[in-house]
Amino acid sequence: MTTTSERLSEKLTREVSKRVSQSVFDGSRLRVVLLVDVYDGAQQQFLEAYEKLCKQVASVPGHVSDQLCQSIENPSQWLITSEWESAPPFLTWVNSEEHVRMVQPLHSCVRDTRSLRFHIVRETSGAAQTQSAERRLQAHPRIGDGVIRHALTFTVKPGSEKKVAKILADYASPEARVDDTTRLCRTSLFMHGNRVVRAIEVRGDLLAALRHVAVQPEVRAVEEAINPYLEQDRDLDDQESARMFFTRAALPAVHHVGTEDQSEGRRQALCYPARSGHGMRLAELIAQADSAATEDAASPVLRSTVFQRDDVVVRLVDMRGDQEAEVLPREPRMAAEVRELLAAEVARMDLITDRRSPGA
Repeated sequence: MTTTSERLSEKLTREVSKRVSQSVFDGSRLRVVLLVDVYDGAQQQFLEAYEKLCKQVASVPGHVSDQLCQSIENPSQWLITSEWESAPPFLTWVNSEEHVRMVQPLHSCVRDTRSLRFHIVRETSGAAQTQSAERRLQAHPRIGDGVIRHALTFTVKPGSEKKVAKILADYASPEARVDDTTRLCRTSLFMHGNRVVRAIEVRGDLLAALRHVAVQPEVRAVEEAINPYLEQDRDLDDQESARMFFTRAALPAVHHVGTEDQSEGRRQALCYPARSGHGMRLAELIAQADSAATEDAASPVLRSTVFQRDDVVVRLVDMRGDQEAEVLPREPRMAAEVRELLAAEVARMDLITDRRSPGA
């Protein structure tokens, strides 16, 4: 099977691996590790739910294999590992409505989960492995900056945009320190029409930071205030309702690239509405264009993060001076393909608030 990311040239793959702190587009295999804490007495229920899920996952494009392991020290602790041909097919599946439905039976027997995703950089094989069994590994280790980037997106009821913007602009910032190893660094919030995008930057543990933010009184008050205006109903006092809302709102970062210039720049966000089923390829093209831009000393692009889920692609870019980010790639063929993949015009989003934590 040929994956989307295999269309990257070897030269670009080499450059991306050396320069970005995060990218899913290098074409190497992916290892997914899911740590699961099962309620006492629910182990058999969990095993039966997993076996049904396993049969469904086996038919997902890009899936190679998986294993289910139970702790020899604590029977409530389980480990699920899976291998994928590359990151894009996994992300397409895990962020889909199909996946949301498939994992729902697990919620009643699982206390907590933690998902970790890794590109395979090197591996050691037994003598019996043949040349034909060799599979693509990440060519080079990437160089990160210690920051994890994530975003949420949701829509509000038409006509409520100004009220929602005021609520989201006026709240008090939550405590930046999560624990000894985790800290909130920056929150940037944008709107266009009735779509809201909230991008966050964290040093340390993203999951711990998200949980920390969720219980902060300042944030809780804002979430309660915008509840009546959301197009997707939610009840923050109902754990399952809140979980489903934030699962669907998650907008993962699929690519980040930056220059050596550490100046702050002017932050902008552009929303690229993709044609159905083409969001990942559209995100890949934008990522390629911004990688090339950061290699050009004359380019005004300082940093770029591309977020994607289903057919929503958002590009968060820091620009030198007052320059506006270009909507389309400069390379003509790439620009033409981007146009073909768009379902509507690219939207420049309005900045509602951009907050840095002291010392970030």
